[in-house]
Amino acid sequence: MTTRLQDLLIGFRSLKLGDKPVIVHASLSAFGKIDGGAETLVSALLAVFDSVVMSAFTYKTMIIPPSGPEYNAISYGSGADANRMAEFFDPKMPADPLMGAIAETLRKHPRARRSTHPILSFAGVNAKAALAAQALSDPFAPIGALAKQDGWVLLLGVDHTVNSSIHYAEKLAGQKQFIRWALTPQGVCACPGFPGCSAGFQSIAPDVARYARQVKIGDALVQAVPLRMLFRVIIERIKNDPLVFLCQQANCERCNEIRMHHGC
Repeated sequence: MTTRLQDLLIGFRSLKLGDKPVIVHASLSAFGKIDGGAETLVSALLAVFDSVVMSAFTYKTMIIPPSGPEYNAISYGSGADANRMAEFFDPKMPADPLMGAIAETLRKHPRARRSTHPILSFAGVNAKAALAAQALSDPFAPIGALAKQDGWVLLLGVDHTVNSSIHYAEKLAGQKQFIRWALTPQGVCACPGFPGCSAGFQSIAPDVARYARQVKIGDALVQAVPLRMLFRVIIERIKNDPLVFLCQQANCERCNEIRMHHGC
């Protein structure tokens, strides 16, 4: 079955989000075949939602220095080969392939703007104020700005393990953050506020299910969750158990560092 523009428009409108802004995480392949591909999906998003934001992260700018602060979940001096391959941040550089084809298509849209964080930038259409809220020390501030506008997170064929809004809620809850470094035209830039691992985030699904709106479009399950309610649930769960969203991978440096931070 081929999903067409009209199918996407009907599906997105059925969520009844009105004029609220959205931050989108998406998998193009989850929909099956879309007539027109990522361009059609982005066109549908922009036709239905007044303000659309997506992650446009650029991990290829990152380097590992020979030394740095302790308790930072990083093996200093271990990145010699990767450092040689690192690229200087440029606002026009493509989003990392992990962000997906839809995020890159939005970034290239003629009406899109992009924030200037050298690792964790966001791209958006009609989202100037949200993008401007980002600071080097507060990389996920655009999500907070969207929440103040009663925004929603849209998960298009993906689950909460790619939901960057949870990282912002972790910071609000006081969860430990990290420092990473990026190459910029001005030199190596320290980037505080780097988040922990997201592999354990899907455990939030039962807690937010009652607040979510869902629709099936093509082969993809589309979910919408209000940001303010998501933050409230995340903060409450972390305060009850700071380890609740950590992954179980024995070699995960960030999750293991957070466990040590909490004496576990």
